[in-house]
Amino acid sequence: MPKSRGRTKTVYTPPPRQAKARVSPQWLAPAMLTCLIIGLIWIVVYYVSAQNYPVPPLGAWNLVVGFAFLISGVVLATKWH
Repeated sequence: MPKSRGRTKTVYTPPPRQAKARVSPQWLAPAMLTCLIIGLIWIVVYYVSAQNYPVPPLGAWNLVVGFAFLISGVVLATKWH
């Protein structure tokens, strides 16, 4: 059986790309932590106060407000580098 010839041409490999260091804006971490803490405190105050506080006219919608703060904090956390 005849022997195959080897490859004489070198294979092109592109040079490695220089990845830019992605840096988060300075306001992101404090805003994220603030949203998470406010959401947690809002929900805890609502349950500890027997559903009377933080905003009595809202009633059970206080949970929605607390969870909205928590969700916004989690969304900001996904943007953090």
